[in-house]
Amino acid sequence: MQPNPLSMSDQPVVAIIGGGVSGAGVAYHLARANGCERPVIVVFEPRAELGRGLAYDTDDPAHRINVPAAKMSLQPDDQGEFQAWIEARDAVACDPQAKRPDGLLFPQRRLFGDYVASLLKPLLQDGSVRHCRTSVTHVERRTGRWLIRDESGGVTQADIVAIATSHPPPAAPGRLATRLAAHPRFVADTTKPGALQVIRSHDRVLVIGNGLTAADVIASLAERGHHGQVTAISRRGLRSRGHAPVPQPLFGDFLSDAAHSAVSLLTEIRAAIRAAEAQGISWHGVIDQVRAQGYYLWQAMPVAERCRLVRHLRPYWDVHRFRIAPQVEAVLDAAIAAGRLEILAGLVADARIEGELVVCTLQPRHRRQSLEQSYDAVVVTTGPAHGGILETQPWLAALAARGHLSLDPTGLGLACTERSEAIGPSGKAEPSLLISGPLARGTFGELMGLPQVTEHAFFVAGEIAAKLRLAATNAQPV
Repeated sequence: MQPNPLSMSDQPVVAIIGGGVSGAGVAYHLARANGCERPVIVVFEPRAELGRGLAYDTDDPAHRINVPAAKMSLQPDDQGEFQAWIEARDAVACDPQAKRPDGLLFPQRRLFGDYVASLLKPLLQDGSVRHCRTSVTHVERRTGRWLIRDESGGVTQADIVAIATSHPPPAAPGRLATRLAAHPRFVADTTKPGALQVIRSHDRVLVIGNGLTAADVIASLAERGHHGQVTAISRRGLRSRGHAPVPQPLFGDFLSDAAHSAVSLLTEIRAAIRAAEAQGISWHGVIDQVRAQGYYLWQAMPVAERCRLVRHLRPYWDVHRFRIAPQVEAVLDAAIAAGRLEILAGLVADARIEGELVVCTLQPRHRRQSLEQSYDAVVVTTGPAHGGILETQPWLAALAARGHLSLDPTGLGLACTERSEAIGPSGKAEPSLLISGPLARGTFGELMGLPQVTEHAFFVAGEIAAKLRLAATNAQPV
């Protein structure tokens, strides 16, 4: 399918809103694209450097990449670039824990942000990419272009806009946010700088959630000398898994007869895991194969089955697919062995403040009797509230109100076409408004892991470059 033709200004302007890995990746690959009209590329990002975002703008030494460095790169066709970058600079010389006994590198997360920023630096210096260090406040369609206002008072007109904003913050379950808002050690958003500093070393801590963010929180507390009791509660009590002791080969074929329902896909995965175990291959190889074929498996499913998969199977997928770094896994294992960490399956049914304490009513899974427990601190780590993305920033809500954006029916982000063009409530695509990164998960499936995010950034850059080429061809005199 050919990209929809657009009418461009003399020198087209491409605005990218969000300068994390996804937005920086689009800018990087678009600036290096061959054969397209050279655009003005403006990235709106309030952070000092492009390429960090929430994930890689952290100084916490306990925060590590959860994928080996050898599999992380901004280049889809050169997976080893990040590790080569590390080795060329001896970048983990001051981080002896980064290198595992098997030779794999799991450095601190900030280092990957350093790597991405280094790739963007020459493009910023020569003017190929412009960093507008501010936040967007308003976007509207006006006379065939996009008018963008920012909080610094600037106004930018763009021919194409790519939305590459970060995940929305987590949402505390039920009424907890209002019930506990006044407590000094209720941490509703761990992404805020210094969020965990309010927790004292001896505090009894309730962590709501059990995924990667929960693991980061527990490891961070341990790094800071916390020795109090920690309880991590989630609906199913599923803890994020670790990596295999040795690399596992991909196993299984899920595409020859692609499943068209969530139940049939689950059945096939379970059968493949049994067959793999019979050959001495762990479940890691099967899950990695599902991930590798994930886009096509997702496309084969009707929307109703995608919703069913998200509703019932996503928690199981997340804890097997998104694995914790070995260093973090070791911290959690040690805490469990010492009796300082308890993993519970259940819900926080209610909570109230009594003096300095938070008294929580816990409803364990498969038990009628509830429990009442007291804690000194409560931390929410339930993961991004993707369904509330339009409420996180006024300009997104305004675009939706004007018919340019809508939520994806799976509840994973924003609706878009297979060319990443935003879809409004009417079902009509906006050819000059694209979605890049995890907010496009509803259409593309697996877009949370770093390899998939960088691949999608490359794809979106290619789509924009194709639109620019087509617009330039249509503008040439006959």
